[in-house]
Amino acid sequence: MVKFLVVRFSSIGDIILTTPVVRHLKQQVEDAEIHYLTKSAFISLLEANPFIDQIHSFDGNLKMCITNLKKEGFDYIIDLHHNIRTARIKAGLKRMDFSVNKLNRLKWLYVNFKLNRLPDVHMVDRNLETIRSFISAKDEGGLDYYIPEKEEIDLSAFPVIYQKGYIGLAIGAQHMTKKLPFESLVELCNQLNHPIILLGGPTDRETGEAITKSLPQKEILNSCGEYNIHQSASLVRQARILITHDTGLMHIGAAFNKKIISIWGNTVPQFGMYPYRADPSSIQFEVTGLVCRPCSKIGHHRCPKKHFKCMLNHDLDGIVQAADQLFCTTAQ
Repeated sequence: MVKFLVVRFSSIGDIILTTPVVRHLKQQVEDAEIHYLTKSAFISLLEANPFIDQIHSFDGNLKMCITNLKKEGFDYIIDLHHNIRTARIKAGLKRMDFSVNKLNRLKWLYVNFKLNRLPDVHMVDRNLETIRSFISAKDEGGLDYYIPEKEEIDLSAFPVIYQKGYIGLAIGAQHMTKKLPFESLVELCNQLNHPIILLGGPTDRETGEAITKSLPQKEILNSCGEYNIHQSASLVRQARILITHDTGLMHIGAAFNKKIISIWGNTVPQFGMYPYRADPSSIQFEVTGLVCRPCSKIGHHRCPKKHFKCMLNHDLDGIVQAADQLFCTTAQ
């Protein structure tokens, strides 16, 4: 038996981007036993993954975490987070480790001096490069997301019009500068020509309600905060197309090979976090030509320049046109 410890603490999207690593290790390393260390808030994302043998929870107590992990007798550590905390874990376990290259210096250059020296390599492929010593070749699979059977949403309980097909619109994002302003979301929903299910977490519930109240004549259901992450993933899986910001639901959509319209603000696809192996007809929308973009590799609570052109200047008409085309070419 060969015991691997794969480490990634957060976030939803980043954890989903690590799923090809555990699949490759499990399928290509003889007698591999895969353990995964993450924060307790993200354990549910991985519980149904058949390529993971055991999940370990990190609750903030690093000393206790290391003590518990030592009992497992790991052979290798695959560090896909690569920060000071994981460095302490690796030092404590004293096992051979392999760490992902997050290209943070190159991202810093791009953000601060607008010098793009980043290779055209997706984050998933950088994660897979971390385990190149253990695998013979990369498979043709994309991301993995497994929904427990009990968490699947039965659309027969929804109005008939949604059973015939709908657009999934993920309205949230972790940072304000990664999502369309409320007025733009309302205008986008008003122009879309098909039923819409708004997707998001509890923090997006109020925004979703305000959108539906602003457009009483439109076929819009607000699911934000009503469902857990697996149930929201089920709604993503069953959508005709997905319109989304740069967020975790975008990566969930990619795992289901959905047709995705991704809308980018202060971050850029060149960071290597665009939808991985989504449907080939997927489209990225971004406001090009802004000298201030990207202004962060993650996001801000407000626009540093106070104009927010990276979101306010989006081509909503183009997004609607693309949505119409993708919706009508997608089988029910």
